[in-house]
Amino acid sequence: MRVYLFIAAIAGGATWLITPLIRHIAIHIGAVGRVRARDVHTIPTPRMGGLGMLIGFVVAMLFASRIPFISGLFTANHQAWVVMAGAIMICLLGMADDLWDLDWMLKLAGQLLISVFVAWGGLQIISLPLGSLVTASPTLSMAITAFLIVASINAVNFVDGLDGLAAGIVAIGGIAFGLYSYILARSSPSYASMATLIDVALVGVCVGFLLHNWHPAKLFMGDSGSMLLGYLITCASIVMTGHLDPASLHTSVYVPVFMPILLPILVLFLPVLDMCLAIVRRLSKGQSPMHPDRMHLHHRMLKIGHSVQGAVLILWGWAALISFGSVTILFFPVRYVVIGFLVAAAVLTVLTMLPYLRRRIPEIMEEDAAYSKHHAAQHVCPQSGRGADRQASTAGDEPRDAEKDTDRPSQA
Repeated sequence: MRVYLFIAAIAGGATWLITPLIRHIAIHIGAVGRVRARDVHTIPTPRMGGLGMLIGFVVAMLFASRIPFISGLFTANHQAWVVMAGAIMICLLGMADDLWDLDWMLKLAGQLLISVFVAWGGLQIISLPLGSLVTASPTLSMAITAFLIVASINAVNFVDGLDGLAAGIVAIGGIAFGLYSYILARSSPSYASMATLIDVALVGVCVGFLLHNWHPAKLFMGDSGSMLLGYLITCASIVMTGHLDPASLHTSVYVPVFMPILLPILVLFLPVLDMCLAIVRRLSKGQSPMHPDRMHLHHRMLKIGHSVQGAVLILWGWAALISFGSVTILFFPVRYVVIGFLVAAAVLTVLTMLPYLRRRIPEIMEEDAAYSKHHAAQHVCPQSGRGADRQASTAGDEPRDAEKDTDRPSQA
């Protein structure tokens, strides 16, 4: 564990140190995000922070390749080098988008090509939990691998709308997934795990970048960063899945076998949910799936009344609840996990709706008070009307009686 913590510290430190230089480079070459209608920030801010994150990740991986405990992972096969090569290519694609705002179809094609290259390089999902563990064909493995990588890349890209949001969510998911892969690796002859290594380096990169990206951000990660984060967290899960041997697994670990497929979706639940909602919403309006709008989850949090920091922290809380809830259910009794999950979900729900409730409850009280006054006024008006009618009827009868009295003598 100490080795992994050291790798995380290397990744975080390198990212933190290099990011100010990347900011100056971004300003110099014009990679500055203009303020668009859908943006939350109000001043132009440099992008391309993903380059600093890539440098931090590569530095950490190169350090790891020289550590005896982990160096065997780099000599046993080429997975580590394939992951780094894919990371460089996906970051370069994102940098091109940060600079020139590529068409979404061109960007998607580039993502797909890079994902196929990574799958062709040996990073594939080998077994699928379909009733029992089934070894997938090479073509199917490449297709599923490419789909998962592209989906994760775009999910993180969609949720990158507030300062620190994407980096924090991916860091939380990386911690949860890293703990899970570390626990699985301890049951193997060697504790060294490529999945854990990628996760801890990813967490370090996110933390190092967050020091510059917290609101108000000095630098945005841009597409180069969001695409890189989505790529790396999916690669970690695929690497771990590739180490599962269907013949060596038995019923006691059958449930954990599902997790390499499910956990990337669960740790990225908020980005995946936001992406699915956005695609359905835009297609239902006849728009492109990549058409920008202000209806993402973070936009809705701001509309409720949260500040940028408050919205980010609450969305981090939801991400942590789902990520760690999905992992702890493998190691603790289900009923305890469910109880803790429901309690935490109730607390987060109250916190999520608190600004709305603070604003809405006084409005409801004012509406009730106005309704009560109106109802009381309606109650008084009929009674005063009846009293006036009685007075009018009495006043109308008195002249008639007087007339009768005055008529009587004349008749006499």
